[in-house]
Amino acid sequence: MMFRIGVIADTHGLLRPEVERCLAGVSHIIHAGDIGAQAVMDGLCRIAPVTAIRGNIDRGAWAERFPERQTLRLGGLSFYVLHDLNELTIDPAELGIDVVVSGHSHRARIETINGVLYLNPGSAGKRRFKLPVTLATLERDPGGPLRPVIHDLDRI
Repeated sequence: MMFRIGVIADTHGLLRPEVERCLAGVSHIIHAGDIGAQAVMDGLCRIAPVTAIRGNIDRGAWAERFPERQTLRLGGLSFYVLHDLNELTIDPAELGIDVVVSGHSHRARIETINGVLYLNPGSAGKRRFKLPVTLATLERDPGGPLRPVIHDLDRI
């Protein structure tokens, strides 16, 4: 069975209808911070189970339950999630991390360094500057390679 997860960040309180369509059928969602409002989490939780971390704009009682960093295992892979990649203080390859997920920059990024996939899904919230509005999915067939895909929500 194919493993498919959604990766989203920087929603800043806005859960676009395109997000639900793009993430339909995922088995899990990772939110890499700057959630912006509990309503975003409520909407994502209606799609699939969610692991989320707190970003720099996530303040107040609703956000306190989210850690600033989190490690989790999904589909036999180890994920390390933090908001700002500039605050990475560990060596993911040394610790056996397969995927580092971050947000903050609003710029989508897929890069593999020392066997570790670094994924920033970009921003799925309010448009900033002239950057595209994006999120990502990670797909993997049993025993196959991990396939990260950036989705431009303006084209969905």
